[in-house]
Amino acid sequence: MANSATAEAFVAKLEALSSPVERDKIQRYFKAGEGADRTADVFLGVRMGDVFRLAKEFIDMPLGEIDKLLTSPIHEARAGGLSIMGKQASRKQTPERRRKELNELYLRRTDQINDWDLVDISAHQVVGGYLLDKPRDVLYELALSPQWWERRIAMFATLAFVRRGDLDDTFALAEILMYDEHDLVRKVVGGMLREAGKHDRARLLGFLDIYAATAPRVLLRYAIEHLDNEQRAHYLSLKAQTGRASS
Repeated sequence: MANSATAEAFVAKLEALSSPVERDKIQRYFKAGEGADRTADVFLGVRMGDVFRLAKEFIDMPLGEIDKLLTSPIHEARAGGLSIMGKQASRKQTPERRRKELNELYLRRTDQINDWDLVDISAHQVVGGYLLDKPRDVLYELALSPQWWERRIAMFATLAFVRRGDLDDTFALAEILMYDEHDLVRKVVGGMLREAGKHDRARLLGFLDIYAATAPRVLLRYAIEHLDNEQRAHYLSLKAQTGRASS
């Protein structure tokens, strides 16, 4: 399907799958939620499950066509492009050269990956997966970005490392982003700490012993989600004591 795997054909199929009812639902959801300024976003009203299935159909899309999807004002088109990138990056037969190109395109277009749902589609596959056996300086650069979604990319990309039991960067970036001003960064920091804790519970507990009392509440709640009741109560009590002391 390589010859017909164009951005234009992808968008045409998205339009055929669109629903006014779904569009209204999605627009209400994003309007009420947190995230980027979506005034320039166009929503067709396609379920994400359908977007991902379509991405599988277009998995052989050339890089230039993927780039067209990433620069589209249509939210589902950008989501589809990112899903295709993730599927290509994680496919066993994809050569290293292609993974490098995907990573470079992703990092070049972060201005278009400007919402939490877009970040979470494939940052771990395209960026994290590429960096598994490479220096990870770019993640620390992203962690210092003025754009919250780039900071979220830095943290979420470490999921690829965590799944291999490689936790150092997750904890290091968590320290950098611990007190981030944006709730959607705080949430992903807590979520990645939770995932790291599945591999090394003692290390997570040690981290929480240091930071739980001062960590943002939403971050702490995500991080302790898989602890037992007694441990969760303990760390929440540390937070509560700090709140009383500062009030």
